[in-house]
Amino acid sequence: MKTTAETDKQRWEREVLEPALKRAPERDAPFTTISGRVIDRLYAPDDLPGFDYARDLNDPGEFPYTRGIHPTGYRGRLWTMRQFAGYGTPEETNGRYKTLLKAGGTGLSVAFDLPTLMGRDPDHALSLGEVGKCGVSIVSLADMERLFDGIALADITTSMTINSPAAMIFAMYLVVAEKQGASWRTLSGTIQNDILKEFIAQKEYIYPPRESMRLITDIFAFCSKEVPKWNTISVSGYHIREAGSTSLQELAFTLRDGIEYVQYGIDAGLDVDDFAPRLSFFFNSHSDFFEEVAKFRAARKIWAEVMRGRFKAKHERSWKLRFHAQTAGVSLTAQQPYNNVVRTALQALAAVLGGTQSLHTNSLDEALALPTAEAATLALRTQQIIAHESGVTNLVDPLGGSYFLEKLTRDMEREANRYFDVIDRMGGMVEAIEQGYPQKEIAEASYRFQQSVEKREKVIVGVNDYVQEDEGRIPILYIDETTAARQIERLGDLRRTRDNDKVRRALDALRDTARGRGNTMYPLLDAVRAYATVGEMCDALRDVWGEYEEVPLI
Repeated sequence: MKTTAETDKQRWEREVLEPALKRAPERDAPFTTISGRVIDRLYAPDDLPGFDYARDLNDPGEFPYTRGIHPTGYRGRLWTMRQFAGYGTPEETNGRYKTLLKAGGTGLSVAFDLPTLMGRDPDHALSLGEVGKCGVSIVSLADMERLFDGIALADITTSMTINSPAAMIFAMYLVVAEKQGASWRTLSGTIQNDILKEFIAQKEYIYPPRESMRLITDIFAFCSKEVPKWNTISVSGYHIREAGSTSLQELAFTLRDGIEYVQYGIDAGLDVDDFAPRLSFFFNSHSDFFEEVAKFRAARKIWAEVMRGRFKAKHERSWKLRFHAQTAGVSLTAQQPYNNVVRTALQALAAVLGGTQSLHTNSLDEALALPTAEAATLALRTQQIIAHESGVTNLVDPLGGSYFLEKLTRDMEREANRYFDVIDRMGGMVEAIEQGYPQKEIAEASYRFQQSVEKREKVIVGVNDYVQEDEGRIPILYIDETTAARQIERLGDLRRTRDNDKVRRALDALRDTARGRGNTMYPLLDAVRAYATVGEMCDALRDVWGEYEEVPLI
């Protein structure tokens, strides 16, 4: 019988749980998420004191959008199925794109090689051994034309994962569209353009933080006038998570980066409702299923409240957080690589149940090399099976109302706001980065997780348990050095045949604009049309702004 003031959960623990534990104790294991969050054995109404449906949850399509930004979820439209692809020469990557589109892909996502990401031409000494290896080599407008040969940019959406040279690559894309006869005003896609996460996690930065932020606000202003349907930034938690952060840190640092971008845009004289609707986000979808779903739901709620409360945005589109998700590359193992198909399927399902607008599924062989065409197609089929065979797209927010999920969502929201308070007291995310705060938090979280794996508190199947000694080989994609030789030869031909006086004038105009207060996108477009290279355009800004060197953490 229930005693006075005893809750239903407490009664269950006394009458049902305690006798059961005496007969059969629980496993001796740490019941925590992959991020180390302690999980209780049961969640009930007691765990949600003061829960208000309209305030904390509400219906899909209604503020604060915890249950999704669209009233119909995937009943109206499925998420965009992208496959991140790029390797070797532009022609090779163009072939892969056509294969993925033919297989049913609904959007393209461009991976660039390291020299391009760092704003270096293939003949630079620091490009040695890296040309075309981790993505496609793009040197000039000529390469961008080859990359999208036979692909109508007016008819697809394209996501480009590029940050420090984002403005240069975006300018090339716009000029290709221009040459195809496509209107900039109807182009749709996303440029990652998130430099803060480079300082925090990925380290592919060129210029100091404040100068880098200038390029980003220039793109905000340019697109609000010229390319209104383009997503001007994809604020990325993906690489923060890949660097070893917890799910909470990914959520908090990503959204606080977003806050920083909005503040810089406002400080640059832009109206928040003119550029905020084109901000998008990019999250990791990791292996702890419910923690990931809760992260996505908390992100929508936090962003809506920040935009309406902190920034006084008036338009509903400014409040709605739209995001792309990618399954967790860091979770893939070289051991027993076919296990990665299962990992990716669960991670993709978490992203779908979390309400993603766009999704990339990693291929089974990516811990070994860039994916083969067969592995990339299987990864795309994973999305299609979830969409058409699992039944999860039949209703909006199928997990909403779960006591466990709502408690996780509420906890992550509260803890993310505590991180915001710490960073605000430092003066903002740029200042926090300069002090090494998020970098140190992530490094410590990564260390704790690695310790848990080495102690076998966390099992990684095929790595620290269920190990298989004799593993068969799988076919992998190999990129040889002929790509570098070909790109260097093309670069030499380009420099001999273009109008070099026109290039010089365009680069001088870019330097002059960087020294002043004009929008850098316009001289960049002129430089691209003159066939200036990525390295030349980036070097012109290096001449004015210099390069950033991170202060080591102690």
